[in-house]
Amino acid sequence: MLRYLPFLLVIALTVYAFIDCLNTPEEEVKHLPKVAWVMIILLFSFVGPVVWLFAGKKRSAVGGGRSRRAQWVAPDDNPEFLKSLREEQEKKDGTKDRDADPDKD
Repeated sequence: MLRYLPFLLVIALTVYAFIDCLNTPEEEVKHLPKVAWVMIILLFSFVGPVVWLFAGKKRSAVGGGRSRRAQWVAPDDNPEFLKSLREEQEKKDGTKDRDADPDKD
């Protein structure tokens, strides 16, 4: 069983690099067109995926690309969400007060 391990690792690396290449947007691919990278990954079983992982894609520093995207914020820490809750509550309270006492207007 151990003698098959290197082959399985090469196949796993190739599949990972292939899927990573396909999922990478065209503007993040470096040096060659995406189609060329796919061919390199598939034709050169060990070297192709390794080269793709090190040189084929623009990689960000720590964080894996999350720095460009907006970070998820819990609802109780999100000022926009809290503002919408306050506005909704004021709207409810305002309509409740008008409906409860029609002589006020």
